[in-house]
Parts: sequence; C-alpha cells; structure tokens
Amino acid sequence: MESEGTNTEYAQRVGSRLRSVRKQKGLSLQDVESQSSLEFKASVLGAYERGERAISVPRLQRLARFYTVPVDRLLPDDNGSTLVVDLTDSGEVVDGRAEPITIDLSRLGGLDDAELAPLQRFVMMIQLQRQDYNGRVLTVRREDVRALACLIDVSPEGLRRRLDELGLRAAV
Repeated sequence: MESEGTNTEYAQRVGSRLRSVRKQKGLSLQDVESQSSLEFKASVLGAYERGERAISVPRLQRLARFYTVPVDRLLPDDNGSTLVVDLTDSGEVVDGRAEPITIDLSRLGGLDDAELAPLQRFVMMIQLQRQDYNGRVLTVRREDVRALACLIDVSPEGLRRRLDELGLRAAV
C-alpha cells in the first residue's frame, strides 16, 4: 500500500508536468480559465500544479484535450526524471552539416496533402519525444533534416525549397 507521502510526491510531479505544458503553450492560469470557458478555474488548476490537489483521470483527459497534447504527456515517468529539451542550437552550418529548420506547426497541421502525411507524423513524433507542445513552431535539428528530406523524397536543400514553397518554414 502506498504511503501518504508517496501520493503527495506523485501529485507534485503531476503538477509540475501540468505547469510545464501550460507554460510551453504560453498560457497563464487566468488564460486557461478564460479560454476554457471557466471549466478549469485558475485557483483549482494552480492547486493541481502545486500538488495540493489530485486531479481525476476524466479531468486530466479534458485538460489534455484542452492543451492538445496526449494525456500520457501530462503524467511523469516512473523514475521521476524530466526530459530537458536543448533549445540552444544556433542554426548555423557546422562542418558541412545541414542547418536546423524551423517549421510552422499551425500551417503544417492545416495542410491536407498526402505527400506531407509522413512529414506530419515525423514532426508529431519529434514533439512527443521532446515533450514540446507549444503548438506554434518546431525546430528540427540538423540530425533530423536528412530524415525529413528522405520522407518527402528530396535532398536536404530540396527540403528547404519545398517547405518554402508550401510556406512551412517559420522565420526565426
């Protein structure tokens, strides 16, 4: 049987994940309250984030839907570690390797093009892996540019041109 301390610790870890995703979305507690039509009151959401209140599974699911993230991404992993995303990549060409590309996620999500389905799935996989749910842009690191290019059957340079043609490269 779990002790009270273990439950409190887990609630705090869940709260930390909730806060992290909300901040990645660029939302304040008040923003969530107003944009959810008062479904998620700022005071209650704050208590969840501080680990002072436990959130029910149905409510967690509704919050995940509101944030447009998979529900399991609002839960901490078993060992309590937190994935740190390296956002310091400068985007310059180094040793002849391709520079990273920043993709406009809202534009990509709005396109209904069979050619882009693999690209959309790969970008979603990167978001899940990084736990990056800001929903606006995603910087694809140098090491992933070649894989993306292969998915739509172009060279890395051709990928940039194709993304430009589609208006998918975000200005950084």
